[in-house]
Amino acid sequence: MTGPAVPNEPETRYAILGFEDLNGWAADDHDAALTVFKNTCIDLDEPDWAALCALAFDATDARQFFELFFRPMLITDGQEPLFTGYFEPELSGSPVRTPTYRYPVYKMPPEANDRRPWLTRRDILTSGVMDNRGLEIAWVDDPVELFFLQVQGSGRIRYRDGRMIRVGYGGANGHAYRSIGQELVRRGMYDAHQVSAEVIKNWVRRNPMDGEALLFHNESYVFFREVSQVPADLGPLGAMNRSITPMRSIAVDPATTPLGAPVWIEKDGNDPLRRLMVAQDTGSAIKGAQRADVFFGTGDEAGQMAGRIKDPGRMVVLMPIQRAYAFLPETLQ
Repeated sequence: MTGPAVPNEPETRYAILGFEDLNGWAADDHDAALTVFKNTCIDLDEPDWAALCALAFDATDARQFFELFFRPMLITDGQEPLFTGYFEPELSGSPVRTPTYRYPVYKMPPEANDRRPWLTRRDILTSGVMDNRGLEIAWVDDPVELFFLQVQGSGRIRYRDGRMIRVGYGGANGHAYRSIGQELVRRGMYDAHQVSAEVIKNWVRRNPMDGEALLFHNESYVFFREVSQVPADLGPLGAMNRSITPMRSIAVDPATTPLGAPVWIEKDGNDPLRRLMVAQDTGSAIKGAQRADVFFGTGDEAGQMAGRIKDPGRMVVLMPIQRAYAFLPETLQ
């Protein structure tokens, strides 16, 4: 697990709050949050986290457990708070190439680990470097949906005979993620508030030549691995290699928020959300102490809900008590 940032970094500030300072805390379903916390706390090996995990499995009052053994910590780094949403896509695919299913979902080639960064997205898809090497996991029918599968980092591929495989993040080419939504705004195609995943998809499909070039603007390329051992009724694997839970798991920046930590979120916007989540995932675009991506679930409906989220608010990390006070300057302890 990557720990939080060093406390004396000048741009990062830490403040301990009371549970009474958390807007909506008393109304949440703390039992649901505790169940999700237990899914991944078993993998935390620091002594304080491991001790709390053992206590979690004996807890009979979830709210009391969190209030007794944690302290809410507000971590800020000067960046504006931002909540977005993500989901697990489901694509139509085939185990073999056909005239319809001709876009490959690739495993990571060994040489991509040896040189960082490796080839760009354009090079990978146009140079022939991936051809005839058996690196295809499956084939899908839509390059735009495949692009967004890479953005999400995991998904399901359903074959025509009803079989389903699941793929998860298997590595990347080492190039920085570049937002194609921001590029459309820069080109004057849309205003920032108009851009969503569906808007981008429709634009690319209406403009196939320019659309392909737009996708190449993001030089980052994500490879996959098959993770079909995860049951279909459970969520995809997160960064902790455990299934994540809709509306209880979030992706965070592990440089400031420890993976496995409970996180209280106060998301504003059209659909305010006050809920105790668990930091169980990461994302290349999730950077900053007040940045979180809420997992909405699997499929088109979840994707539509996730795509509407781009809201301000506040996130507060629940830290083990001694760890929380260790972050404060000595004069405040």
